[in-house]
Amino acid sequence: MKVLVINCGSSSLKYQLIDSESEEVLAKGLVERIGIPGSVLTHRPEGKDKVVIETPMEDHNIAVKLVIDALVDKDHGVIADLSEIGAVGHRVVHGGEKFNKAVLINDAVKKDIEELSALAPLHNPANLIGINACEKNMPGVPQAAIFDTAFHQTMPKKAYMYGIPYEYYEKYKVRRYGFHGTSHDYVSARAAEILGKDRKDLKIVVCHLGNGASISAVKNGECVDTSMGLTPLEGLIMGTRSGDLDPAILDYIGEKENLSAKEVNTVLNKKSGILGLSGGVSSDFRDIDAAIAEGNEKAKTALDTYCYRVAKYIASYAVALGGIDVIAFTAGVGENNYVVRKQVSDYLAFLGVKTDDEKLKIRGEEIVASTPDSKITIMIVPTNEELAIARQTLALL
Repeated sequence: MKVLVINCGSSSLKYQLIDSESEEVLAKGLVERIGIPGSVLTHRPEGKDKVVIETPMEDHNIAVKLVIDALVDKDHGVIADLSEIGAVGHRVVHGGEKFNKAVLINDAVKKDIEELSALAPLHNPANLIGINACEKNMPGVPQAAIFDTAFHQTMPKKAYMYGIPYEYYEKYKVRRYGFHGTSHDYVSARAAEILGKDRKDLKIVVCHLGNGASISAVKNGECVDTSMGLTPLEGLIMGTRSGDLDPAILDYIGEKENLSAKEVNTVLNKKSGILGLSGGVSSDFRDIDAAIAEGNEKAKTALDTYCYRVAKYIASYAVALGGIDVIAFTAGVGENNYVVRKQVSDYLAFLGVKTDDEKLKIRGEEIVASTPDSKITIMIVPTNEELAIARQTLALL
């Protein structure tokens, strides 16, 4: 069976078609600028040249129809007809406390996703648009929702509650939820598999380090803590997000700069992090590395602060886990940036971390990068959220 994996944004749609038996990616692509002038579909069929289709796309219904047409096209398609797609797996960002696992989508599930939009106003509505568009264009094909927050629903209450009046949890469900759950689940399971061990026998810290970044503590195969909170703003310093800070900063900056709470929130989400700390150099770590090589002190401060924060979080999860067996680096920065992995590992030397620098320099491959006498196993494990979504979708069927 073939599973179509869909990840919808407000004006974008990423997709992969995966053969569930071989787990081979048959095609993948990206639709950009949906509902905006200049709409474009970039389709990449396996073993064939990529195809770029520029055409107006008024809404996601049209975008999904174009994706389907590309998949079955006689020249650049990869399947004979639509009947070969047995299911569609959708990434949905926020499942709240309602969803702790993937589910088949029905009207009740869609209503719940809509109600949870208050917790993810930029994401859940877009995810729902993608679901409705697929239902319209692929009637009768099972649709599954895989939630970013689901893997973290095993956290104990002491890990997800905030030190604010309890009534805000009761009335508005204000608590830590965590995100990137599909990645944390996949990487922790894959790390154990590479080591030839059962995930339930390991204490694993997963470092999902990309433009968005989060860390999770996985014990006995379950998440017991994670760095992101009610929203993806909490936790680590990220590409453009501030991560943890004194809440009073919001009022202070708002007064000094004459900004509304919403405008300050925009600063913290889109103008802070590595971009802000570097003085506007970039949110891309490749640009930061280049700027450091040229002697840019702000870029160096940004990188040093980032690595320090990551190492502090990892060390704190030794408390949550009662020790650490494995630290797995994943996502764009975690898989590819040697400097970040090296600095973080060096901070953790007091825990007995010893790395093989030549292995630590390897990019984007599954590898154990610690020495045999290291007290904690350091790994690089490329994430594959699309495959994880396909597997969970298949399991539901």
